[in-house]
Amino acid sequence: MRIVLVAGEASGDQLGAGLIGALRRLQPDAQFAGIAGPAMQAAGCAAWYPAEELAVMGLTEVLRHLPRLARLRRALVERILADPPDVYVGIDAPDFNLRIEPVLRRAGIRTVHYVSPSVWAWRRGRVRLLRAACDRVLCLLPFEAPFLEAAGVSATFVGHPLADAIPPQSDREAARRALGLGAGTVVGLLPGSRLGEVTRLAAPFLDAAVLLARDWPGMRFLAPMATARVREAFAAELAQHPDAPPVQLVDGRAREVMAASDGLLVASGTATLEAALVGRPMVVAYRLAPLTYWLARGLRLVRLAHFSLPNLLAGEALVPELLQEEVTAARLAAELDAILRSPGRQQALARRFADLHRELRRDASARAARATLEVAAQR
Repeated sequence: MRIVLVAGEASGDQLGAGLIGALRRLQPDAQFAGIAGPAMQAAGCAAWYPAEELAVMGLTEVLRHLPRLARLRRALVERILADPPDVYVGIDAPDFNLRIEPVLRRAGIRTVHYVSPSVWAWRRGRVRLLRAACDRVLCLLPFEAPFLEAAGVSATFVGHPLADAIPPQSDREAARRALGLGAGTVVGLLPGSRLGEVTRLAAPFLDAAVLLARDWPGMRFLAPMATARVREAFAAELAQHPDAPPVQLVDGRAREVMAASDGLLVASGTATLEAALVGRPMVVAYRLAPLTYWLARGLRLVRLAHFSLPNLLAGEALVPELLQEEVTAARLAAELDAILRSPGRQQALARRFADLHRELRRDASARAARATLEVAAQR
């Protein structure tokens, strides 16, 4: 059996690696190739192109990359059509994969899309595209499959691999020992895995650290860096903040930083779910490029009361969310300070996070693998 997988950025790479491992257990002779990051490659996927080719964020930011992405898409489609696989698995990256999948499906190649696009939140017209593009959509969040099925899209809730990978109880002291930390209050700064996110959030996060350090003597700050480029950008911003407290930059190891921390400042995205599964209180920040935000707001593309994953899953404001101009040092520091000074609020958050963890812990990679093989067998 031959399977082509296409993933963009780090989260998709991790999902792909888990799926490949589960598929190998069910189909030991399977062969894998496509657009893959280091985790997928380590799991045995031949990388025709690196996953970072697709790591582009936002509406306006994509525009300057469109010619390169179009060339890549054409080359990929030609290669697949020349030697069709048993199934194509597009892992997230909807603006890329949902343009490839309908072409392949019309050519008789079975298609699976792993991670539902947020059609329940914005750009709902993409539901029609999903119907045309995918034999099956694999959903990580429980409310997505019923929404898609009602719209005529074949969908399966598989659970979230992060909930499987993260233990129900995270050991704070073990994480601190691993990171060389002692006693005291620790705050994690997680400005995102994309360069654009980091350039927009590094300054307010560092300014918030200045304010928190004034009120919390001895407070320690850690910042996990997703890539070398992200580290370079964050370090450059840190150099522009001579009054900032010491910030320990950590290459990768975001989950350990979360586990070691008492509270977090986090860029909106998968990291917020990871923080909830680790069980740590957080303040979530989301900043888009000004033109992207203006378009999204002016065209009413977003239809949600909440944007962070913990709040979406809970259906209420569990954690503070700050959007665009609300992302200021004063607001970030005040929101996190309020949580850190309230043990009762921390305990209530821990209970709700534990509930979310149980709901999402479904052996997702195994479920996704079984669904993928079901689609591949539909001939």
